[in-house]
Amino acid sequence: MSLPPEGPIFLERAAYRRRRLQDAARLLPMATIVLLLVPVWLMPSALSGALGMVGLFAVWLLIVIASGLLHRRLGRPLPTEAPKDEL
Repeated sequence: MSLPPEGPIFLERAAYRRRRLQDAARLLPMATIVLLLVPVWLMPSALSGALGMVGLFAVWLLIVIASGLLHRRLGRPLPTEAPKDEL
C-alpha cells in the first residue's frame, strides 16, 4: 500500500475557488469563439439583419462583462496571502 499524503487531501475553499476562476478565464476565449462564430456559420441569413447584429453585440457585451468580472476577481489576493509591502 502507499503512504498517506502528508498534506491535506482537499484544497482550502479560497484556493479551490481561485482555481475554478482561473479555469473559467482559460475557457472564456473558446466560449467566445463558439458564441460569436457558430451562429454566423449556421445561420448567415438570420444574422444579416439589424436584429442579428443586435444579438451579436449583446453576446459581445456579455463576454466583455464576464471577462471584466473574472479579471477583478482574479486580481484580489487570497485571504491567506499576506499583503506585499512596497518600500
